[in-house]
Amino acid sequence: MTESPTTSLRQAVQAIAPEFVRVRHQIHAHPELAFEERRTSDLVAEQLAAWGYAVHRGLGTTGVVGTLRKGQGTRALGIRADMDALPIQEQTGLAYASTIAGKMHACGHDGHTAILLCAAKYLAESVAFNGTLNLIFQPAEENEGGALRMLEDGLFERFPCDEVYALHNSPGMPVGQIGVIAGPAMASFDRATVTLRGRGAHGAMPHHGIDPMQCAASIVLGLQSIVSREIDALKSAVITVGSIQAGSTYNVVPESATIKIGVRTLDPKVRTLVETRIREFVTAQAQSYQLQSEVVYERKYPVLVNHAVQTESARQAAIRLVGTGNVVERPPVMGSEDFAYMLEQRPGAYIRLGNGLGEDGGCMVHNPRYDFNDKALPVGAAFWAHLAQSYLV
Repeated sequence: MTESPTTSLRQAVQAIAPEFVRVRHQIHAHPELAFEERRTSDLVAEQLAAWGYAVHRGLGTTGVVGTLRKGQGTRALGIRADMDALPIQEQTGLAYASTIAGKMHACGHDGHTAILLCAAKYLAESVAFNGTLNLIFQPAEENEGGALRMLEDGLFERFPCDEVYALHNSPGMPVGQIGVIAGPAMASFDRATVTLRGRGAHGAMPHHGIDPMQCAASIVLGLQSIVSREIDALKSAVITVGSIQAGSTYNVVPESATIKIGVRTLDPKVRTLVETRIREFVTAQAQSYQLQSEVVYERKYPVLVNHAVQTESARQAAIRLVGTGNVVERPPVMGSEDFAYMLEQRPGAYIRLGNGLGEDGGCMVHNPRYDFNDKALPVGAAFWAHLAQSYLV
């Protein structure tokens, strides 16, 4: 078999990877939720400064940007890693498990941060690139839109990027495999809070009240007809009722009921249609039950759309690094990612990195038994190093 031209790069990154496995374990043991990532930011800033990066702090509250310029080139590349943890009680039993009750790195952001730090060291010390490298360490990816906060704080005005990239680990993909796809790659994320107001009564005499519970049940069942009968079967939409809150005992008709709904789509037109139909459906159902209703609809993360040219650049870099057989077309998923905001402002791509199968890293994210697979760290770091070196020529 012909030796890959990136073999020496992979060997060099593999040699320094154990240092960043230890960094990853340190971050994992001290998880921080959205906009609380001060300890992690301190660690990131200290390491970047030691390698000669100009360090900028405070974007999006706890974000860090490390900038490194070499040569006279005018090109500028942005690479983003997320830093926040989740409000989950860890159940891994690992030696480096979370030391903070109710918080853990259950999505692998500790791994993403360590990967980018590993690449940062290699690029600073071993690569004579030509241009500007902006490494973006972002807070609050989980539901809180840290990417948007960094953009609102002037991320791309202060640190211009011609292209921007990010990655996420993927349990169920073998370590050493890299996934790419052009176009829509992750769904939009919206949420609706429905409040139904009626009139309370004794449970034995419901005719004296106006019961919101029957209407709530009707709404929960009927919402699914929006997807099954009003959305093109070749397009994707998910409506999830995650919470119904009403009453507190057996024999009282409650005054009100609250329904919390999550919505995900892969098409902006479908996104607008679903919002419109949820509002109309809830209003009509409430009127039919003589209830007052309110729908608070929040548009959160947009559809994450990978740009075609940049996706192909990432694909070719991955092929050179791990070989054609280890680069796969990764289909869209209905999860959401606030990196979508950055891709609305700059061309780029979001990459999938194999985290392992079965017992070797196959546990799904957002699970109390999940852990980032350290074997994937040098693969991800080598990918970032090779992509940056290829772009900043």
